[in-house]
Amino acid sequence: MKKLALVSAISLAVTGQAMAAAYKLPESSINATALSAAYVANAHGADASYYNPAAMVFSEEQRASMEADVTLVHLTSIDLTNPILGTDATKTEDIPVPSFHYISPAMENMRFGLSVVAPGGLSKRWKGVSKTFAEEFTLELIEINPTVSFKVNERFSIGGGVRAVYSSGVVKSTDQGPIQAGVGISPSRDLAGDSWDLGYNLALHFTPTAKLKLTTTYRSNIDLTVEGDATLSDTVVLPTIRTPASVEIPLPASLSLAAAYDVTPDTTVELVLERTYWSAYETLDFQYPNSIGNYAALFDAPSPKNWQDSDTIRIGLTHQLNPKWTLMAGLAYDETPVPKQFVGYELPDSDAKIISFGAKYNYSDQMTIGAALLYDQKDKLTIPAGVNAEAGGTLAGGATFENAKAYLFTVGMEYKF
Repeated sequence: MKKLALVSAISLAVTGQAMAAAYKLPESSINATALSAAYVANAHGADASYYNPAAMVFSEEQRASMEADVTLVHLTSIDLTNPILGTDATKTEDIPVPSFHYISPAMENMRFGLSVVAPGGLSKRWKGVSKTFAEEFTLELIEINPTVSFKVNERFSIGGGVRAVYSSGVVKSTDQGPIQAGVGISPSRDLAGDSWDLGYNLALHFTPTAKLKLTTTYRSNIDLTVEGDATLSDTVVLPTIRTPASVEIPLPASLSLAAAYDVTPDTTVELVLERTYWSAYETLDFQYPNSIGNYAALFDAPSPKNWQDSDTIRIGLTHQLNPKWTLMAGLAYDETPVPKQFVGYELPDSDAKIISFGAKYNYSDQMTIGAALLYDQKDKLTIPAGVNAEAGGTLAGGATFENAKAYLFTVGMEYKF
């Protein structure tokens, strides 16, 4: 029972269920949290290694720099009203998420970087009858991203790196009553596992004027692959089965177009348009080399997802108040990729509105400390009767998911040496 967590978990949400469309988590530094991730063209600290590696060679700071942060993610309870199942709610979640960034000293026209972040994740646990579909879905993603930057000339640079993503998690579901298609059994599943998978990222950075910066970044699709074991059991008549299993799920590609403009010498505004190619997620299909008998109808049938590409608009404002203090604020509108037809209990996702702010303090010539707070409000999700045929048919009569919110609080320190 060691490897299949990610399998179902990835079809869900994350920390992402309340922070970004589907299972993405783009806030991996003080700057990113404070600016609602509108931090691409104006990336300039150690975290530029992740958000815009091409910009590393244009940093005014010639020394090496590293940043360590911790983000506390608080997910509120989601309330469900369902004419078939009645009312239910998810448990609240508090999740600490660390991150680390480093850029090397300047080396003529080149610079190297390294980031270790959590690009996504999951925690979703229902309290009542919805445990049948999501008693626990927990997903953890860790990305190791070494990068390099090269200055082509005084206005243009390129950058990129390799993305190594480690995935682990837990998937549990336990039948809570006679809602399993009337088959007279009470089935459960218990999965856990991990996986390593590879991708890449690219960046182009252009400064046409002293006040304007333009950037394009691209993160490749990564197919998250898991091979492991699944335990299927029943409290009524079926025997317990332990069998190998495998699945492949995409962590989708994304493209960002960003522009940062210095309104004054102390104030910068940035606009980011982000496209995430969620249409790569068409089907969730478990593969079992051995027969799973009567469990097949419940756990072996391919589950259609048919997600759609989604867009996010981000706006960030950075103001240098004085030599010691930097203030930041951000807004974003995040579009869900999940059509109402395919919404499930694992990811009752909807469009989100985001607001954030933060500050950094130059404690000394070498050390900067800071903190940021982000608030994410998901729209009320109403599924009309007859629209959704997923989740065992229990959403076919319609449902309402509401009060989904997230709070992110990031603290950290940057050190130059």
